[in-house]
Amino acid sequence: MSSDHTGDPSALVSAAHRLAETGDLRSGLLAIDGPSGSGKSTFADALVGRLAELGQQTMLIRADHFATWDDPASWWPELEIDVLAPFQRSHDISYRPRIWDGSFAWPGPAQTVPWAPLLILEGVTAARAEVCGRAERMLWLDGPTAPERLDRTVARDGADQRERLAAWQRFEEGWFAVDRTRERCEIVDVGDC
Repeated sequence: MSSDHTGDPSALVSAAHRLAETGDLRSGLLAIDGPSGSGKSTFADALVGRLAELGQQTMLIRADHFATWDDPASWWPELEIDVLAPFQRSHDISYRPRIWDGSFAWPGPAQTVPWAPLLILEGVTAARAEVCGRAERMLWLDGPTAPERLDRTVARDGADQRERLAAWQRFEEGWFAVDRTRERCEIVDVGDC
């Protein structure tokens, strides 16, 4: 897969459908990572939707269900215990997605996701070093330029969040540089759609 920097939603959907239609995604863990505003959620939603149309059972868990402004990455042990361990044992998953009230988040009520043979983990830090050797595949979306991605996330989350989203973008740049996430991943090609 080669890189495309547009992050165009229709191109993301087409790329996700092409991947689903290969028949390569049957079981295991698939991590979808990349910077905020790169189109990871759009891609993951389209992938899960097309896989469902093709009769493939999947579970979709988002890093956003765990990460908060104050805890952008160290929540991983909770995901290991509540999501990855039960998945590896072929058990249903029960976890507590964050509930947001303005700028604050806390664990909400437990939600149960029925076990399926394919677990898709989507979000910033999803393809971190801790999943090496356990993920069947790790995908990376570049998206558009950093200023364009910031504008996309502000459009999604609100103008009052611009400063926090800019700080988040700085955090993830440092995270990806230290973790070397992109180097481990297949770069999603959203071109030629």
